Amino acid sequence: MERVRDLASKKAAVIFTKSSCCMCHSIKTLFYELGASPAIHELDKDPQGRDMERALFRVFGSNPAVPAVFVGGRFVGSAKDVISFHVDGSLKQMLKDSKAIWL
Repeated sequence: MERVRDLASKKAAVIFTKSSCCMCHSIKTLFYELGASPAIHELDKDPQGRDMERALFRVFGSNPAVPAVFVGGRFVGSAKDVISFHVDGSLKQMLKDSKAIWL
């Protein structure tokens, strides 16, 4: 869990993904289209990825564990949560507040 928290705090927007996950790709694309450049951590390509995936599930209840999105070092949620925040307009504000975008 320490590694997840450390990586999540290194940049304003951080997404934990798997390279084969279509929802992960969709969330990354959404962030790019909003003007953010999130740090992307592909758990299936990280030697500690399996442990991080378990930690995300255990600590945050993120099921499936990816995508797991952090903004401003705070866990925002999974794809469903991020889409909900985008639809109601609060995702863009979160990204602005954390300096992930400058619009």
